Amino acid sequence: QVQLVESGGGLVQAGGSLRLSCAASGRTFNTYAMGWFRQAPGKEREFVAAIGWSGATRAHADSVKGRFTISRDNAKNTVYLQMNSLKPEDTAVYYCARGTVNYAASTATLYNDWGQGTQVTVFS
Repeated sequence: QVQLVESGGGLVQAGGSLRLSCAASGRTFNTYAMGWFRQAPGKEREFVAAIGWSGATRAHADSVKGRFTISRDNAKNTVYLQMNSLKPEDTAVYYCARGTVNYAASTATLYNDWGQGTQVTVFS
């Protein structure tokens, strides 16, 4: 089992930026896809972004496309989510997850290891 620890969340004004990090334990980090999901109060968890094992393939939700960018550093066992032009509707707990596949999957059921989440709050 992989341990995932997110960091980088916080309080930011609309239009600002944050960079989330997710550090993974284990030697198989570079074998699987990694994803970011988020859950706002009273809403279901939703897909944000995913990246394939090598970083060559990426997927972003339409709601964040052009503003958020997922990346990974396999040498550091870390995946990142750069979030720019943040909006109040981006407020949520953000979770990173390790996939059971090696491509950039957007379906939560294809991820089986999850971090504890990091809070992102965007105020106007």
